[in-house]
Amino acid sequence: MTTKAGPDAPVLGIRALNRATLARQLLLGRAEMSAEAAVAHLVGLQAQNVKPPYHALAARLDGFTPRDLSEAMAGRRVARLVTLRSTIHTHTADDCLTLRPLVQAARDRELHAFRKGLAGVDLDRLAVLARELVEEEPRTMGQLREALLTEWPHADPQSLAVAARCRLPLVQVTPRGLWERSGQVRLTTAEHWLARPARPAPAPDGTVLRYLGAFGPASVKDMQTWAGLTRLREVFERLRPRLVTFRAPDGTELFDLPDAPRPEPDTPAPPRFLPEFDNLLLSHADRARVVPPAHKGRTWTGNQAHRVLLVDGFAAGLWKTEDDTLVVEPFGRLTKEDRARIAAEGERMLAVLHPEAAYGVRFGTVRV
Repeated sequence: MTTKAGPDAPVLGIRALNRATLARQLLLGRAEMSAEAAVAHLVGLQAQNVKPPYHALAARLDGFTPRDLSEAMAGRRVARLVTLRSTIHTHTADDCLTLRPLVQAARDRELHAFRKGLAGVDLDRLAVLARELVEEEPRTMGQLREALLTEWPHADPQSLAVAARCRLPLVQVTPRGLWERSGQVRLTTAEHWLARPARPAPAPDGTVLRYLGAFGPASVKDMQTWAGLTRLREVFERLRPRLVTFRAPDGTELFDLPDAPRPEPDTPAPPRFLPEFDNLLLSHADRARVVPPAHKGRTWTGNQAHRVLLVDGFAAGLWKTEDDTLVVEPFGRLTKEDRARIAAEGERMLAVLHPEAAYGVRFGTVRV
């Protein structure tokens, strides 16, 4: 149920919401912070593929190089595992050990869809065996699946693998995730990889505050969409005395931290090249603050997200690389000034991520 804010709560228009969210996401001006600090501030980076976290940080940080994130990952200060929305995220070591327990109930519910393939399987025993296997040495999902099949030969192999992933916090060990060195996915537990004990599931209050700091102002439903959790209304109500409230244009109540930045709606927003599955595009129930209604659905094809170009803070096209060319496919006609700014930002991104290569920028056909 969407809760409507009271009549005295100030209304934040779409541009005000856009600028506030961009400021929290480090997309109004590049931040001077380490890759590890940015991953913590953003409460993780979605990372189904290896490259998106690097593209995400290149858009957000001043002085970033791919080595910065690779070294944090190789040093086990940052790792990749399944957390929010049952998707792979790049998290700090601290968040690997706290956010995963927070969403564990959702991973347990996920297993209900696989119960037919897990008939007769003792899930507690499966978790023990899987832990022993991956802590003995990191295993591929195929190796883990085959080992578990020897114990439950009549179970569905894929369901066994899913059960291990849901019951255990399985980290993808390096070199997987390293820039231009990524290898096959091999797994061990977060506790084993990080050499730190598991922690009990924390109260969600602190994560609500961190979410608002990175994605606010936001509704209860927004955070539930981001986290893949339900029943967070009581947490927001408990925190209400510490928060301020606003209204979205449709009247939905939005919560925020009192001292969080909320820039003026006319604050300049430079072009930014975002990777597929960027946090900015996936962390609100209502994405109109970034994706105009006219472009709704254009950043996806089936289950595949596209790389998105922001112009004036909003989704304005897609981008891709072809051989030695960055190809920009706008959703509409661009001004000469916009094209110049986009080209300059594209050249900067390419210089950060591929300093040894010579890329050009080309504007493709307007996508209709």
